[in-house]
Amino acid sequence: MNPREEIAHLTEVLERANHQYYVLDAPEMEDYEYDRLLRRLEELEAAHPELASPLSPTRRVGGEALSKFEKVEHAVPLESLQDVFSPDEVREFDGRVRESVPDAVYSVEPKVDGLSVALEYVDGAFVRGATRGDGRIGEDVTENLKTIRSIPMHLDGAPHRLIVRGEVFMPRAVFAQLNEAREEEGKPLFANPRNAAAGSLRQLDPAVAAERRLDILVFNLQLAEGREFTSHIETLEFLQALRFHVIPHTRCATADEALRRIAGIGETRDGFAFDIDGAVVKLDSLPQRAQLGSTAKFPRWACAYKYPPEIRETLVEDIVVQVGRTGVLTPRAVVSPVRLAGTTVTSATLHNQDFISEKDIRIGDTVTIRKAGEIIPEILAVVPEKRPQDAVPFRLPSVCPVCGAPVERDPDGAAMRCTGAECPAQLSRNIAHFVSRGAMDIEGLGEAIVDQLIAGGHIHSPADIYYLQLDDLKSLWKSGTRAAQKLLDSIAASRSADLSRLIYALGIRQVGEKAAKVLARTFGSMDALMQADEAALTQVSDIGAITAQSIVSWFASPQSQHMLRRLREAGVNFESTAAPADDRFAGMTFVLTGALSLFTRDEATEKIEAHGGKASGSVSKKTTYVVAGENAGSKLRKAGELGIPVLTEQQFLDMLQE
Repeated sequence: MNPREEIAHLTEVLERANHQYYVLDAPEMEDYEYDRLLRRLEELEAAHPELASPLSPTRRVGGEALSKFEKVEHAVPLESLQDVFSPDEVREFDGRVRESVPDAVYSVEPKVDGLSVALEYVDGAFVRGATRGDGRIGEDVTENLKTIRSIPMHLDGAPHRLIVRGEVFMPRAVFAQLNEAREEEGKPLFANPRNAAAGSLRQLDPAVAAERRLDILVFNLQLAEGREFTSHIETLEFLQALRFHVIPHTRCATADEALRRIAGIGETRDGFAFDIDGAVVKLDSLPQRAQLGSTAKFPRWACAYKYPPEIRETLVEDIVVQVGRTGVLTPRAVVSPVRLAGTTVTSATLHNQDFISEKDIRIGDTVTIRKAGEIIPEILAVVPEKRPQDAVPFRLPSVCPVCGAPVERDPDGAAMRCTGAECPAQLSRNIAHFVSRGAMDIEGLGEAIVDQLIAGGHIHSPADIYYLQLDDLKSLWKSGTRAAQKLLDSIAASRSADLSRLIYALGIRQVGEKAAKVLARTFGSMDALMQADEAALTQVSDIGAITAQSIVSWFASPQSQHMLRRLREAGVNFESTAAPADDRFAGMTFVLTGALSLFTRDEATEKIEAHGGKASGSVSKKTTYVVAGENAGSKLRKAGELGIPVLTEQQFLDMLQE
């Protein structure tokens, strides 16, 4: 099979797997096999860039970042719907429809609370996607929409030109995970899945959108050149046959049937994977829709029933403090069980100390509560007249409730964080960071293996990795001794890693890969870095006062000192092995774009930093040079607009060799 044929075959197989997984919810391919085939496709496209399609499955992980969103005029307007709030208003809507259409039949569908978009296809290929905007003009978000796995990139049997409308949403489970991670990191939480989906879809960097794992439900056929349909439900069945993820829909012949379906959707709304804020009633017949037409604001043939928000009173029985994987202390209210939005609520998030203090929430208080975005129970307010006389203000502890290490407030946020380097609550996350590619790069220590080692009592600190024995590992794999020995070899190889990797692996707050490299080059050894005070650290390029304070505090901790002592005894390298370099790029900022052939991105970045320069991911007026490989995109265009000098790889290499 030649490269062109293999690329076409892999694309077809991977797209079919995406449809089975994301649309049908019936995966037939193991994740490992999918990842293996995707990697093979990436290799082929890198070797043969002229054969790479912009609609390739490899592009679903995010392409180059954009500088802005272009405006798009919709070929067919994306109309909004008239809201109704009671059964009587639904009957009034039905009465108006039947004055002109006595035999009206409806499609009743859940109203997804997301972001409306139009998807356009030409000859079966996805060519453009745009937000609703004002209904007439939207924004081109094609690159971000490509990251949504349930959107087919190719359609078989489609009309020459096809436009469909759908609602992009963030699944509830993804939203919960995203907010949990943001809360652990001390970042502001998204208010609800709709807010999160809208923010994700409007990211200028498609890679960020890809990480957010958005989904879509298609609910309308806007345009199908050369095809005729008589009913809305017929169009949905047609779109489903084309492999779109289509909105659930029910045919209702009367207003009473429609109201029963609306009630049923409301009663089971907690069972949907997505948020809803109502139900939509649409006239099914397309000729009858044309007969009724639209007002200046809304179509006359549809309405949106909005469910009222549920708010209940409950009692705060206790406030417990949990320590997340990143060390952030998260308070949670334990409340008397209360039925809310179809589920029984027994707890509510309190976010942080600022939130508690602002609302003055105390144990014993009666509070009003609702489900924010249908997922996270949220306390709205205290009922002051029901407060017991002995209720006292609540404060988060000053030491970690898990390991006893001091707790510090983030200097740039509201999060309170445990400072313990060996805190058990953070162990899994700390080890995952310690062994990651940019840190000690220990291949084979995946999350599942780490969790088993922790559960078995073999690891209590990242330093314990270097004390693992064959007997500790061989029962963790089917292949037994062979896989265990391979991991031990990887661990042994990491002992000689450069000091910069170890500094980054320690997980010191504010110290990323770049700062770790600068620190290693400047101080040369771990011992010298441990003895540096804040004044010495702030003299180092890119190390500010807050970072310097974090470094000094980390090294002063007994837990940190214990871990470093164990690492030293295990023979881990504490010296910088980086070759000395000059500062010819001092004060310069480089941006790498396109496919590089003489270096990998990481190698080029290391060379820039080794000579005192900075590597940035975006082009700005502060950029000194853009290094452009093959197929360079928006960054190259931005450089031209700003007049930034552009270097070929060879010119960059010549600068290094001068």
